[in-house]
Amino acid sequence: MLTLIGRRVLIAIPTLFLVSLFVFALQRALPGDPFLVIAGEERDPEVIARLREIYRMDDPIVVQFFAWLGQVVQGDFGRSLRTGEPVLGLILQKLPVTIQLATASILVAVTIGVPAGIIAARNKGTALDYSASALALSGLSIPNFWLGIMLILLVSVELKLLPASGYEPIFSNPIGAIERLIMPAFVLGGGLAAFLMRHTRAAMLEVLQSDYVRTARAKGLDEQAVVNRHALRNALIPIITLSTLLFGELLAGAVLTEQVFTIPGFGKLIVDAVFNRDYGVVQGVVLCTAIGFILMNLLADLLYILVNPRLRDG
Repeated sequence: MLTLIGRRVLIAIPTLFLVSLFVFALQRALPGDPFLVIAGEERDPEVIARLREIYRMDDPIVVQFFAWLGQVVQGDFGRSLRTGEPVLGLILQKLPVTIQLATASILVAVTIGVPAGIIAARNKGTALDYSASALALSGLSIPNFWLGIMLILLVSVELKLLPASGYEPIFSNPIGAIERLIMPAFVLGGGLAAFLMRHTRAAMLEVLQSDYVRTARAKGLDEQAVVNRHALRNALIPIITLSTLLFGELLAGAVLTEQVFTIPGFGKLIVDAVFNRDYGVVQGVVLCTAIGFILMNLLADLLYILVNPRLRDG
């Protein structure tokens, strides 16, 4: 296992370098000058020149990149061009918000999607199978922002059951946090559940047609035991892969959902940074998102070993 972790770390280093290089270059290729906005209405050339000197924007782009990369290696992501705050501080403020929403959403997706996929696979060609597929298609087709607005109108405005928007830290106010998480988690998790359902169904259908499953049934094992002990464990690998990738995608920021429910997470941070040409914040958020994806891939590899004895023996 330590060898696997070491190998993943070695692969992660050039990956993160290339990600940082691309995002840095693409940021500089965008039209517009952020210092024209920062300098105010008068746009004094001396002020603009001084700002460019402070943030080293007059240096060649290669020098800028390696200077920024050197700071990142030391744990300094620079400062926001817009507010002057440390980028790392802004990320650490928003990251718990996004992790809380992403965790709740993936729990909803797994709770709905995996059982629905198993039921559909076990009842292939029946009304249950077609119903599950129809629900999955609905989940894929309904836009998140529309579903969020409809839920707010129905649950919050008409029925007055849950708060319409906002955010509460889970550890400081668990009940308030859960109340505010239910609707956005359902909006995000419902769409992800559709992906999980379709992949679970396909994986289970393939496994249920395998020789060892037919052998287990021929021995007279209970169907529930065949599904849970033999089929599901071997079908979990693609499900784990998809779940971890979806969680990494959620860490990148669910922009529309966060906007609808006024959740101050990564989505709002990255959108504001892009519109304001806040180079340091965009670079920091993208780099942290890449690290999140790498960690999710590592977690998936470790879970493979836990659920599949053959990989553990190897």
